[in-house]
Amino acid sequence: MRQYSADLTPPWKKPQPVPEVAAEPGLVVEEPGTGFCGAVIRCEAGTVTLEDRFGKHRVFPMEPRGFLLEGRVVTLVRPAPGGPARPTRTASGSVAVPGARARVARAGRIYVEGRHDAELVEKVWGDDLRIEGVVVEYLEGVDDLPSIVSEFAPGPDARLGVLVDHLVPGSKEWRIAQSVTSEHALVVGHPYIDIWEAVKPSSLGIEAWPRIPRGQDWKTGVCRALGWPENTGAAWQRILSGVHSYKDLEPELLGRVEELIDFVTA
Repeated sequence: MRQYSADLTPPWKKPQPVPEVAAEPGLVVEEPGTGFCGAVIRCEAGTVTLEDRFGKHRVFPMEPRGFLLEGRVVTLVRPAPGGPARPTRTASGSVAVPGARARVARAGRIYVEGRHDAELVEKVWGDDLRIEGVVVEYLEGVDDLPSIVSEFAPGPDARLGVLVDHLVPGSKEWRIAQSVTSEHALVVGHPYIDIWEAVKPSSLGIEAWPRIPRGQDWKTGVCRALGWPENTGAAWQRILSGVHSYKDLEPELLGRVEELIDFVTA
C-alpha cells in the first residue's frame, strides 16, 4: 500500500523556507508591514529595536519571515552568545568597516573655519573621511577664503568644499562666500554665530544656549551666562566631550557637512 501524507497542500502553495539571520547590532533590515528601515541596536526576548537614519527607534516582534534583508525575506533570530559582532556604526551614523585602511588622500579638500570646527568634524566624521581619503584643513578666518580658493585652484579632480560659520544672507561671511564662483568649489555654512551652538544643549545638560548682547565677546559671554570659568579653551573641551555622535549635533550642521563630503568625493 502507498503511504500518503496527511498534508495534501500542493508543493507550490507551501511557504518556502527562508534564511534565519542573527540580529547583530548594525544589521540593516526593513519591516515590510510599516516600511520602517533601520539598523539593529538591541535584541531582547522576542523583540528587536531598529534605529533609522533620523535616529528614530521602533520595536518589532521577531516573527518568522518578518523582515527584509537587501530585499529578501528573512527571519531574525537572537545572536548566539559570544558570536562574532557585525559592523557597528561610526559616530556619523554610517556603517563601520572594521579593519578598513585609510584611503590615499584625494587632491580635493574640505576647509572649515576655525580649529574648534575642525576638531568637531574630525570627532564625528573622522572615520568616514579617512575611508574616503578626504583631508580637512581649517581656515583661521573667512577673510582668507578668496586667496585660499585662488591658490588651491579647484578643478574636476580636485574639488574644494568650505564650511563657514554664521552663513546667513547679508552677513560678512555671506558676502565673502558669494565671491567664490568656481563650479568646482562649494561654500556652505550653518546659521550659528560659532560652532559651539551647533551642539545640542541637551547633550551638555543645559536648557539652551544663552543670548549674548552684541558688542560682547560671544564665547566669553556664554561662559559667564552658564556660570563656567571664563576660559574658552576649557569650555570648548567641555563641549566637545559632550559630543559622542551625530545625535548630539543640530541638523543644520549635519546636513552641510554631509553635503560637502558628497561634493568632494563625487
